[in-house]
Amino acid sequence: MALPRPMPVERNGNFSEQERAAVYRAIFERRDVREKFLPTPIPDEVLARMLLAAHHAGSVGFMQPWNFVVVRKAATKRAVKGLFRKANEEAASKYKGERASLYRRLKLEGIEEAPLSLCVTCSRQRGGQQVLGRSTVRETDLYSTCCAIQNLWLAARAEGIGVGWVSILDHQALKQVLEIPKPIKVVAYLCLGYVSEFAGRPDLERAGWRSRLPLEQLVYHERWGQKK
Repeated sequence: MALPRPMPVERNGNFSEQERAAVYRAIFERRDVREKFLPTPIPDEVLARMLLAAHHAGSVGFMQPWNFVVVRKAATKRAVKGLFRKANEEAASKYKGERASLYRRLKLEGIEEAPLSLCVTCSRQRGGQQVLGRSTVRETDLYSTCCAIQNLWLAARAEGIGVGWVSILDHQALKQVLEIPKPIKVVAYLCLGYVSEFAGRPDLERAGWRSRLPLEQLVYHERWGQKK
């Protein structure tokens, strides 16, 4: 897979009104997709663009701690699906009553339906023992990897590709399936593919699991808890 070159940066750094609107559209229309995947393969050049977007995420100390394991084979997906089933049964057992019934009705992954999966990892030793900006908050390498995932997610939405984050997995078992070295940290297992449609609202909101919190409840000024 030939990787594309980054797009040239405009000298004035300004976005046009249309470009700015497109950025916000990708943010607001991004969805965690678990169903309605199409069998259409993702072309190599499109995957390369999304990975390049991920690779241009900000990282503390320019550490760039991420790696990406591309999964296409049905046998590998089948093995990962088995891990999900086991973890999901354990998760479902923690809920009672109507909440348990609702949980079991939710579609929480598209591992075998999506044409492609991506395991995103974090190499916590990358950059050596002393990484600029990481001396007081060691987890910044993990935060940086999450920034790469968000970049990929937004690029995917712009490409018309759905992404679903499968968090109900035993990462140690997943590392064995994908032969990921012991020191490497798994951060996310993502399902990617073109979809028949993007939902107008997040799945969990539509299902009645949770609602989006009002932003004004989450913003304080100068110190915790202080409103204007």
